[in-house]
Amino acid sequence: HYLNATAGNCDDMMKRAVFARELGVPIVMHDYLTGGFTANTTLASYCRDNGLLLHIHRAMHAVIDRQKNHGMHFRVLAKALRMSGGDHIHAGTVVGKLEGERNITLGFVDLLRDDFIEKDRSRGIYFTQDWVSLPGVLPVASGGIHVWHMPALVEIFGDDSVLQFGGGTLGHPWGNAPGAVANRVVLEACVQAR
Repeated sequence: HYLNATAGNCDDMMKRAVFARELGVPIVMHDYLTGGFTANTTLASYCRDNGLLLHIHRAMHAVIDRQKNHGMHFRVLAKALRMSGGDHIHAGTVVGKLEGERNITLGFVDLLRDDFIEKDRSRGIYFTQDWVSLPGVLPVASGGIHVWHMPALVEIFGDDSVLQFGGGTLGHPWGNAPGAVANRVVLEACVQAR
């Protein structure tokens, strides 16, 4: 479970992060676009120093990255996040309800997690980028995904990713536990089938 530390000001955000640590919550969540980059970098430093993972949500991204005439592409927002700090971020799914164009999604997934990315215009990577030792960020596939999407998700995102099944687990006709078992069994089958 994540404890959402996003708040109206940095003081309250940090109080929430400290409270999460006191509760023993292993993961703190932050909306980095609504919270701002300075707040996110502050929280990322606190989480690193205190052994907490920082899950990044991207609320409001569509207002910024889906505007054709103004705004900026999510690949730019992904790079800014990598510099600001975070352990994993919602990155779309290519399948499910957060669909995106496959090659472009894979391009910004590479920008998030790889140390060196070759120029590849088909994936929206317009110049070679070397992140040197800057830590990567794991992509999170979430949003309308379920067990039937697993083969595509494993192929698209590989091993270094987070597959977050909410309704895809809870909506199983036999209940939550069978939904979780189904996800795990299919994931392991997909990995072993490679």
